[in-house]
Order: sequence, then C-alpha cells, then structure tokens
Amino acid sequence: MMHILCRLALAALLTLLGCETAQAHPAAAPNIDGAVRAAMAKTGAKGVAVALINDGKVVYVRAYGVRNVKGDPLTADTIMYGASLTKAIFGYFVTQLAAEKKLDLDRPIAAMLPQPLPAYGNLDAYGAWGDLAGDDRWKRVTPRHVLNHATGFANFASLEPDGKLRFHFEPGSRYSYSGEGISLLQFGIEKGLGLSVEDELQRRFFQPLGLRRTSLIWRDSFGTNLADGWDESGKSERHDDRSRVRAAGSMDTTITDLAQMAAAMVRSYGLPKAWRAEFARGTQVITAKTQFPTLQNDAPPSERTNARAALGVIAFKGPQGAGWLKGGHNDVTANTLVCLERGRRCVLILGNDVRIERAFPALVRAALGETGVPYRWEYGFNAAGS
Repeated sequence: MMHILCRLALAALLTLLGCETAQAHPAAAPNIDGAVRAAMAKTGAKGVAVALINDGKVVYVRAYGVRNVKGDPLTADTIMYGASLTKAIFGYFVTQLAAEKKLDLDRPIAAMLPQPLPAYGNLDAYGAWGDLAGDDRWKRVTPRHVLNHATGFANFASLEPDGKLRFHFEPGSRYSYSGEGISLLQFGIEKGLGLSVEDELQRRFFQPLGLRRTSLIWRDSFGTNLADGWDESGKSERHDDRSRVRAAGSMDTTITDLAQMAAAMVRSYGLPKAWRAEFARGTQVITAKTQFPTLQNDAPPSERTNARAALGVIAFKGPQGAGWLKGGHNDVTANTLVCLERGRRCVLILGNDVRIERAFPALVRAALGETGVPYRWEYGFNAAGS
C-alpha cells in the first residue's frame, strides 16, 4: 500500500511541475522542455501548454504550471481560451466550403445574402451593418478579402471614435487586421448559406477528430477544469465564458484537442491537395511595419515583412521553406501556431499568462529550429533579442 501511495504522490507532483505528457517524442522533448521552463522563469508566466507535430501527427503534448490562483495544475485537458486561433480554423473551414463550391472566395459576400447588407441593420450577434448605408464598398467585400484581413474595416467598430462601422480603404487594397471582417463572413455563411459555423465545425472537424472539449460557445462542463489567466502586471483574471459563437475568436479548447486540429490542417485533412495549397498561399501584400496597431500608414519597403496574408493565416518563407502561422492574444492570453510545410511540422503554444508571449521566438526555435517567422511584424519586437 505504501508503494502505491508513493507512486500516486509522485504522479501528482510531476503533474504539478508540468510533467504531464500525453505523447512524447524523445528527440524533441529535452529541447522544448528546457526552453519552456527557462521561459517561464524569465517571464514570470504562470502557465503554458505546448504541443509538437511531426509528419502530420501529434508527437508531444505537455502542460506546465498552474491554471488559477489556487494553484491547481494546468493539464493537457484544461480548457484554455483559443482567442484568434479561432480565425485559422474558420479560414480552413471556409476553404473547404470553397472546395465544395458552396461559396466563391472571390465573389462578394453581398451576393450570398438575400437582402442588401445595410438592410439588416445593427445586430449585436454580428455587426453594425446598418452603419454602412451610403457607402457601396460593402458590395465588393469578398471572403478572400475577409480572410486576408483586407476588408477596409478597423479591428472592431467599437474601437472607432464614434463606435460606428466604416471603411477606411478600398476592399482588397491593403492588409489591416479586422475581427469585424471575420464577423461579416460568418454572417454571410450563416444568413446567406443557412449554415451554423459551430455546428459545421463540430460536424466536419471537431467530432471526427475527437475534439471533445472544443467549442466556439461556452459549455458548463468546461468549468470542471478551466484556466484563468494573468496579465502583464501579474494580476489574475477569471476565464470569460463566451455565450455567442464568434468566428473571430470565441473558441475554448485544450492543448490536446487543438494539437489534433493543427495536425489535421497540416496534413490536409478534408481538403484536396490544390485547395490545401490555396489555404496557405499568401496573396495579400502587407505594407505596415507591424501588425498592431491596425490602420497604420505604409512603411518604407525596407521595413516591411515579406510575409503575406493567406486564408486566415499568415504565409511566410524561411530557412526551412514555406510555412504559416497564426497568433491569439488578449490581456491574459498568448497563443501561437507555427507550421512548416516541409515535414508537416508544427508547434502549438497556449499560454494562460500573456507574459509568455515574449518568449515565443525562443520556444518556436527550440521546437522547430530557425523558421523565418516575422516576429518583428507579428509582435513588434526582434526575435534575436528574445
């Protein structure tokens, strides 16, 4: 009995210290494990979870630290906020709709709707479409513009001085990150095609892949093992239970679940080869020096990134060839997904402490080697100094 109790105690201690591993790849484990521990010590981050994908298969999953101020351990099955990683999955879903000829990436969203967009008025669940009356540019916004972040909208209308939705440039003419644009495409799919984004994601991806703890809308069952977060000052904030499906960023998930989704995406699950290539094909030139703040003036060519916007992700090229990435961020969340086409390799990092974000360049390097991710543009800091 004493031996059994000792083994149970040791298992509990290892979990608390961040040694809960669903799957492990022997060659990768020492590099990423040491890098994560060093990053947490340097940044003060309380919790982070990491997954590695090789040849389209999940080979390593581990959670480190704690999930709340009580000190409950962060585990591989803890619900964490996916934030804008939701956009990458939404982009993959829209690509599948295009492959099925249910929509055309380059046909205006207005053509999907039975009424003119402004006629729908201002809808709390979607957007303030009524604000666009008198500006016919809404007639020209396409799904590709949305997924390329080239609609002409600010990130959200609530950030405008008067809180009203407006165009700042001709759709398709430049990159400017916009969650409002994602909401427009969600509206087109749900009201125009009659498809529920949540139901379709569950049917097409989450359920077949075994993602049992992933949803774009809150479930009460998530509360049994849930991550709160920490902001830049180290202040804790409770998890936000999202009651509406938002393709721009309402996903709750676990590192175990989302790793399976990322692996499916990198191995072209559910997409013909040509359409999988289209998903990660960078088509929108990026002219601003950094991604945020949005609506910046064009930077001199020497200060621009060579990366391009693709369908919900950013396409880049580096020492190991082509890759794509997507980040996710709020005041207490820092996430990143970086995938390389060669070898179908990815690293997925979910942080319930925003301070871990500055360590992303070092963590991605430990997991994948030098990749060419445009960190200066993505986060506004130099990867060499991180």
